[in-house]
Amino acid sequence: MSSQETPEQASLLQQASQALAQMRPTDALALIDQADALGATHNGAMNRALALRLLGRFPEAVVALDEALAFQPYDFVALLAKAAMLERLGQAGAAADLYRNALKISPPRDRCSPALLAQLDHASALVHRHAEGLRNHMQARVAALRSGLDSEILERFDEGLEIYAGLKSPPKQEPLLLNYPRLPAIPFHDRRMFPWLEELEAATSTIRAELEALLTDSFDAFAPYIAFPKGAPVNQWGELNHSRKWTSLWLWKNGEKQEAVCARCPETAALLERLPMARQSAFAPTAVFSALQPHTHIPPHTGSTNVRLLCHLPLILPGSARFRVGNTTRDWKMGKAWVFDDTIEHEAWNDADQMRVILIFDVWNPFLSEPERALVTEMMLAQREFMSGLV
Repeated sequence: MSSQETPEQASLLQQASQALAQMRPTDALALIDQADALGATHNGAMNRALALRLLGRFPEAVVALDEALAFQPYDFVALLAKAAMLERLGQAGAAADLYRNALKISPPRDRCSPALLAQLDHASALVHRHAEGLRNHMQARVAALRSGLDSEILERFDEGLEIYAGLKSPPKQEPLLLNYPRLPAIPFHDRRMFPWLEELEAATSTIRAELEALLTDSFDAFAPYIAFPKGAPVNQWGELNHSRKWTSLWLWKNGEKQEAVCARCPETAALLERLPMARQSAFAPTAVFSALQPHTHIPPHTGSTNVRLLCHLPLILPGSARFRVGNTTRDWKMGKAWVFDDTIEHEAWNDADQMRVILIFDVWNPFLSEPERALVTEMMLAQREFMSGLV
């Protein structure tokens, strides 16, 4: 087979295209037969598929589209057309698979005509319905096995089931600075790996009391968390850039203790000193009070490196406040902390009518050994020196 057309074939297929535009599929087929007698071509197969579709001969149209795809396996139009034919033939599952493949290579939406956008939306909807059907079928199959299982096991399994069904994507680490290899992508880590969480949670009221004093006397010291310099691309941060909708007060910043703030909340500072915060010269620890105003959304983003994890402890929680990491969304609860991987995409919402405040600080990733921590720290310092022109 050849996709190259001779001048005679090109002329015949041009005439066939004109016949199709005039809704004369039988005449078009006769012209395509003449062209194919000189050799099969991709354009001929595509025209034949369209003519057969117009004649309602859908199974034959599928065969013609298979011939076109044999020439060009990644032909977006052919994939989309074959999926539509299979859907017309009642083969929803096969159609969904083809639609899914076509959507992966579809052109950007701003380059699509309204008619093509409608096709893409239809394809997306069918793929989603098929995935939901698969999810429901698998859930029904395993329902009897779920009884008595731990909630964390079920949460992990349910996420895996929805990934397998095609409704979700697996979480992945996307650090802005250092992506250290062979560290697992775990959205929320098992709290049993951090036995000190109980001591932290027990101190909630103490930390909150010191925080409230700061809020009463020095809320102006809380600065916008997002503060890009003029001219820098702000991307998703446009609404929060230099905004007091999301403000922070640092206790440790880039490894440096903020003495004036820590002096105002000595018991909090002493507790953090006792906890196994990550310690990297010029990088960590970081500890901060983070205040989010009512009905404010922190958009999806990722952190700097997977060698560290973040701990959150809610201190002021006036109502509903949600937090998503990867595919998992949780509500903050007073007195309950969690540790998560901030290099996995995450976002937060304060749905309440009053300000929400949490304590955030970083700890080493427990899957990183002590010798690696020292090596990583020196490596990062060396990178900073090199980029600064100090060596």
